[in-house]
Amino acid sequence: MNDLKYIPIIKQTRTIVFNITLYALAIATLMPFIWMVLTSFKDMNELFSYPPTWFPHEFHFENFKNAFEAAPFGRYYLNSIFVAITVTIGQLFTCSLAAYAFARIKFWGREVLFFIFLGTMMIPYHVTMIPSFMVLYWLGWVDSYKALIVPGLASAFGTFLLRQFFLTIPQDLEDAAYMDGCSRFGVLWRIIVPLAKPALATLAIFTFMGVFNDFIWALIVINSEQLQTVQLGLAVFRDRYVTEWDLLMAGSVTATLPILIIFFFAQKYFIKGITLSGLKG
Repeated sequence: MNDLKYIPIIKQTRTIVFNITLYALAIATLMPFIWMVLTSFKDMNELFSYPPTWFPHEFHFENFKNAFEAAPFGRYYLNSIFVAITVTIGQLFTCSLAAYAFARIKFWGREVLFFIFLGTMMIPYHVTMIPSFMVLYWLGWVDSYKALIVPGLASAFGTFLLRQFFLTIPQDLEDAAYMDGCSRFGVLWRIIVPLAKPALATLAIFTFMGVFNDFIWALIVINSEQLQTVQLGLAVFRDRYVTEWDLLMAGSVTATLPILIIFFFAQKYFIKGITLSGLKG
């Protein structure tokens, strides 16, 4: 009986230790980002001072102005945002159709085809990079917006994510819609899609982040300066012998702003979508 009084203390201690560990991991994750933001306000001399300092002795806000004047970053941002939004909308459309087919339409070989479809997620991105480039080269789409947009309009991961969410939606809602004379496409766009906003928002965030931050594919298919994205534009600050770290950090900070804004406004749907998408297999 005397040992029972220690159980609440043990549980409380475990909770405190868990919270401390969680906060420590969160701080460790944020440290590189905080360092990048603070470094963007330093000058070159302070960057290489020893011992290194966290906070700049003087905030150089002109680093951001100089970064935008070093290259046409306005054009780069428009290219990145245009490509990211277009690919995101395209994936939401195509993945919704494919996910609904795998979740609700019964056809021969559906399960086998779905597992083969998921198997493409195991193929490394770098393996399909060269074949994809050759196809674009034969089509004459290299160095164009089509090269940045078309290959990303479909996604096995997006189809899997939406399918898992669609399976959690009761079949009775669709049956009631069919009885009211609604077509299959009507059920998808009027019943399924409105209920799947959390999963759609999750897929939109993942897609936008992936496309906006992509560097390798844009480096391969884009040659013209007017079509370059933000990630390619940041390479302007890296020379053969010297890297302008202050301007590079300033450009990197501004490059993360669109993603932070998107995540800030959609985090409620993002967390809900991640939680609910795996409830039913």
